[in-house]
Amino acid sequence: MREIMGPSLAQRTTLRLGGTAIAELILESAADCALLPERLRALGGRPLILGAGSNILALDGQLPLVLVRPRFLHGPEIVGEEEGRVLVRAGAGLPLPRLLRFCAAHGLSGLEGLVGIPGSVGGAVAMNAGSFGTETCKNIKQIDIFSRGRVRPVKASELHYGYRSLYITEEKMGFLVVEATFSLTRSARDGISKRMRHNFFEKKSKQPVTAWSAGCVFKNPAPDMPAGKLLELAGCKGKKLGGMAFSSLHANFLINDGTGSATAALALLQEAREAVRQRFGFALEPEVRITPCPLP
Repeated sequence: MREIMGPSLAQRTTLRLGGTAIAELILESAADCALLPERLRALGGRPLILGAGSNILALDGQLPLVLVRPRFLHGPEIVGEEEGRVLVRAGAGLPLPRLLRFCAAHGLSGLEGLVGIPGSVGGAVAMNAGSFGTETCKNIKQIDIFSRGRVRPVKASELHYGYRSLYITEEKMGFLVVEATFSLTRSARDGISKRMRHNFFEKKSKQPVTAWSAGCVFKNPAPDMPAGKLLELAGCKGKKLGGMAFSSLHANFLINDGTGSATAALALLQEAREAVRQRFGFALEPEVRITPCPLP
């Protein structure tokens, strides 16, 4: 386990915002997990599991956080077949695009809808990342987690997942994803690559995929009620404040022009929630993880 004191959240998140944490603990093997509880107790502060840094809005200033960075980069690798499906294992720290390229190269279908989503395998699992009708957790055979001092396997039947969420009944205190084994189907490589290209360019035409952004900041209240549309109707699309803005391509994407701050971002989010509440009568729920303090 490697340790870095005073890490910058702005340098470790896709939104490029955030102050300084107490320390960063980098886990490079499952054996490092056993050292984690004692080191966290010694450092104090609240642990924050951080993968590739997407879907995070970290506050400004000195933060009472200890970053836990799973750098389990093994895989992806085919580890077997079961009932006509191919099992692919990947470490939690592996970039999601690398897993998708592996699937395309080996003719393995099931995850094409995740193309264009930044982040790591572990983050995609923990948030049940999804797009174009694909949900990460629907394609999982098993995950290995660290919790209560040990690493253990969790079968798909034990996972409870929904829209941008995953929980395990026995793990009420939280858990760390170490690796995931996906169950995928064989398909023509050209077809998989074509679907991925289509999904990527479709997303690029409607979302600011190259901007400094954390992805969608609010959850969709319902499948037929996208947050982006509500924000647009409430007049938030393109709205700016202190270097932060709601994208002119997609109103549910908060972007940083390079001069923004978490303070400005929170103020803009509050303005947007109030505008939607006044127009439609309910408050949007954040999808982005605001840390260390959530919106009220």
